[in-house]
Amino acid sequence: MSDSAPEVMLRLRESLTTAGVPFVHTEHKAVYTSAEAAEVRGVELHSGAKALIVKGADQFVMLVMPADMSLDSAAARRHLGCKRMRFATKEEVFELTGLTPGSIPPFGSIFDLRTICDERLSDNERINFNAASHTDSFQMSYDSYISYESPEITRVAKEADK
Repeated sequence: MSDSAPEVMLRLRESLTTAGVPFVHTEHKAVYTSAEAAEVRGVELHSGAKALIVKGADQFVMLVMPADMSLDSAAARRHLGCKRMRFATKEEVFELTGLTPGSIPPFGSIFDLRTICDERLSDNERINFNAASHTDSFQMSYDSYISYESPEITRVAKEADK
């Protein structure tokens, strides 16, 4: 766990609680893939809210999508209005969030990042995500997430290659 992880989780927990957003916090063994996370949580992979940080048009943004899907670079570039886009490096992710890849909660707002959410996350009544560590997860309703975060909703994901 990075040194900033407890602070980020506390900040997120306090922000959600102050806003009256109900969520469930679960502690579990360390997980490093979306599939491992779904298994330890006992939920469908599609309910995982995977957060990716990318750089396009000279700005970093957070893209959120169901965990069983992968980035549709062309769709994301169209939405961002840029010709080139790349994933943030591990170092850039840490600089922006204080966290390691795979532990980032899907709330760009807490990191001053624009949040763009794939519309298919709405397939889920409840979503699940890592809460600033590889051993902590939060679950909340999709509607509460959208109401709290107010992300841009579009298509930025595609079916993952099997």
